[in-house]
Amino acid sequence: MIYPKVALIGLGLIGGSFSLAAKRAGLVGHVAGHARTAETRETALRLGLCDSVHATAAEAAKDADLVLLCVPMGAMAAVAEEIAPVLKPGATVSDVGSVKGPILEAVAPFIPAGVHLIPGHPLAGTEHSGPEAGFAELFENRWVILTPPEDADAAAVQRLSDCWEGCGAHVDTMDPAHHDLVLAVTSHVPHLIAYTMVGVADDMRRVTQSEVIKYSAAGFRDFTRIAASDPTMWRDVFLTNKQATLEILGRFTEELFALQRAIRTEDGPQLFDYFTRTRAIRRGIVQAGQDTAAPDFGRSAAGKKT
Repeated sequence: MIYPKVALIGLGLIGGSFSLAAKRAGLVGHVAGHARTAETRETALRLGLCDSVHATAAEAAKDADLVLLCVPMGAMAAVAEEIAPVLKPGATVSDVGSVKGPILEAVAPFIPAGVHLIPGHPLAGTEHSGPEAGFAELFENRWVILTPPEDADAAAVQRLSDCWEGCGAHVDTMDPAHHDLVLAVTSHVPHLIAYTMVGVADDMRRVTQSEVIKYSAAGFRDFTRIAASDPTMWRDVFLTNKQATLEILGRFTEELFALQRAIRTEDGPQLFDYFTRTRAIRRGIVQAGQDTAAPDFGRSAAGKKT
């Protein structure tokens, strides 16, 4: 056992899946949970995601060896301020947010001396949310990026890394600013594009909603899956990772203009070369084991609730 007591602040897809995976592997003992609504707390208890549920984050975090913040990024500073007085010396505080630099700045001022702040980001998820969406296989063969401060305790970082690896994940460490740039490329801007494309389809009055639904090809279906993600989370992602998102969005706009020009001028060789290069990137992702032909990364049949 790595952590005798874990506090989950937020009981949605990621928090619930972490609890199921860590419990299955014998990595944690008592799991205390907190969510804003009594209904969510009761559901988490009924599903076995938690051994106890609490009306406040501070109650859940008391005496915890690991406190995992699974709340929207806009709420993390307030939660950190609330739990600070009850944090156990030697405890680790981490999170699951997809932006790291601004979160580190927001949370760090509230973490007392002797408590280890190790931000983290599991690169896993589905378009589903809430406690009933959780499943133990979510992190298998996926990456978790830790962004510890330069003065972070090495043993605490290793302990958290071991826990995530025990849940089936691969773990890497990264500078927070570099993480935010990488994720702007691999996740944030692609989500923004997906939201935009679905919005364009909705705005085109010459294409009816029934036609969009009935004739959706694989590409548009993928866009709609991404665009179904939690609105609160993605609002906070773009507001907190503003600089990196705008940088990559600007580069995307330049590439898009170049493709427009190639299509307008019927420059077949440029289009062929461009698509050949991007196809190779796709093949690299598959060869790295980060995608499969099976729905939901091949994990639905393994235990995901539908």
